[in-house]
Amino acid sequence: MEDSHQHDHHHHPDDTHDHPPSSSPPTTGTCCKCGGPTTFAPPMPTPIFSPPPTYRPIRAPAIPPDPNSTRAIILSPVPQPQKVPILPPPYDFHTPTKRIHSPDDIRRFHDSFSGKNFLGFVVALSESIRGRKISDQCHESPTILAVLSILETLTLFADETPPVPQSARYGNVAYRTWHEKMSNSAESLILKLLPENLRPATVELVPYFTDSFGNASRIDYGTGHETNFAAWLYCLARLGVVGEEDYPALVARVFVKYLDLMRKLQLLYCLEPAGSHGVWGLDDYHFLPFIFGSSQLIDHKYMKPKSIHNEDILENFSKEYLYLACIAFVKKVKKGVFAEHSPMLDDISGVPNWNKVNGGLLKMYKAEVLEKVPIMQHFLFGSIIKWYVRCSLYCFDLVPSMHLNVFTAVAL
Repeated sequence: MEDSHQHDHHHHPDDTHDHPPSSSPPTTGTCCKCGGPTTFAPPMPTPIFSPPPTYRPIRAPAIPPDPNSTRAIILSPVPQPQKVPILPPPYDFHTPTKRIHSPDDIRRFHDSFSGKNFLGFVVALSESIRGRKISDQCHESPTILAVLSILETLTLFADETPPVPQSARYGNVAYRTWHEKMSNSAESLILKLLPENLRPATVELVPYFTDSFGNASRIDYGTGHETNFAAWLYCLARLGVVGEEDYPALVARVFVKYLDLMRKLQLLYCLEPAGSHGVWGLDDYHFLPFIFGSSQLIDHKYMKPKSIHNEDILENFSKEYLYLACIAFVKKVKKGVFAEHSPMLDDISGVPNWNKVNGGLLKMYKAEVLEKVPIMQHFLFGSIIKWYVRCSLYCFDLVPSMHLNVFTAVAL
């Protein structure tokens, strides 16, 4: 049998208590094999009873990572519709620029007339489609028909621009060719909508329009680009090109056509989701169709939020209701258990009625899209959507020709 003094620990076989303290390192424990002193710390004793395991649910509830943000969204009031004020002459159209760089700029935007009116416009669109199906009759003005023609032209561009073979999962480079065609045609397409006195407005309308279909460099698309399309429609309303009587058609005809085009581009060119929150987000690409779609279903006799789990309902009614169309698309492109790949949508299905769903989504859109600097830092401001300079007493709209006095400059 091997001699126990040959075990590898920090003491010598001849160590005795007669040695002076300085001849050996200080001991901190006893060897568990030979009983001699050792410099190694003794092992931690094993508890008789192990602590109970931490309970982990099969799937955590779908909440954003910041609980304070969730609480703020829940307690905030539901945004209300606003009448869009028509831009009065004389006009001062100029190239719009980026103004948002910080959370303070976000607050300034939402406290301004521009922020309130733009969000109010989105709410007004939502209210206009309340309780209506996509196929229901609505007023279709020449402007509405012209916008639909523009979107149809962009769809034909996609048909003429097939994806190129490549190994990358996302971002087919043929999208850049499509985007170039769209950008080169944007001004001539938009001019068809405008009367003679508003033709100079293209200098502001074109940037919103071209930013509505994704980014050519990154080959991605997200809620920021979708918001630009809503901003483009808002600009048309500010110019008086579309009126409140056109709002139902802006959703049921124009936005539906826009959504069809974007779904086509997403699948055809494998667009990267821009700024996606993964499973913690509502959708990889869109937000507004969920708002409009939930408004359509308010007070529906039979379909409740939980009806999204009924495959027959999705199959038979997704062409009439935007919310159901979005759910059907998600289930088409994402495989696996719905509650795992789309937990937020799954949680929303437990809300008792569509009115609460719609109100919650409007608050969430404001908080998770319009109040996020990474998204809104790309938003543009010109003379149609003005950037306002706020101080303690006054609110100024900032235009290139404006000269600020000392008091205002200090307030900035």
